[in-house]
Parts: sequence; C-alpha cells; structure tokens
Amino acid sequence: MTTELNHRERATLKAVASGRAEISCSCEPDLFVDGLSCCDQATTRRLVRAGLIEPATGGPCGGRVLAVLTAAGMVALNEAAAPNAVTAA
Repeated sequence: MTTELNHRERATLKAVASGRAEISCSCEPDLFVDGLSCCDQATTRRLVRAGLIEPATGGPCGGRVLAVLTAAGMVALNEAAAPNAVTAA
C-alpha cells in the first residue's frame, strides 16, 4: 500500500526520523519538535492514525516521550524521497 504524503507530512516524518520530536501519551497525541509544539496537530493525528509514527515508550497520560517512525512510516518516507515519487502538493 502506498501512502501519499503532502509536504507538511513529509517534513513531520523527517523531524521524527531525525530524533527531534516528542509525542504526548494521549488518545489525541500532540507532537513537539525541538521542544516546541507542532502547529498542525491534525497532521500529527493523521500520521498516528495511519500507523506512521508512535511513541517510543509508554508514559504517563499527557506526558511526553520520544516519537519514532513505525516500519510503515519508514517505508512511506522512503517512497516520498524516491526520485520519481509523485506526491500531493
């Protein structure tokens, strides 16, 4: 299955992949990049629901933990980075 990503989703996945992101432990997770709240929480929640990012470990409700790419997230990011990839603007 191919996941089509927009620019903001790719940038978010890249931040997570580089180890710069934390995610809140919640049913509606928030993402923090370089310690700052991500301005587009809808993107965060879409990526979580799509199974592309997840918390690295469990934590207390509302607490922050490292965000990591899932295997599907790595595939989606690699597909988006492919030279002939077609993505939405």
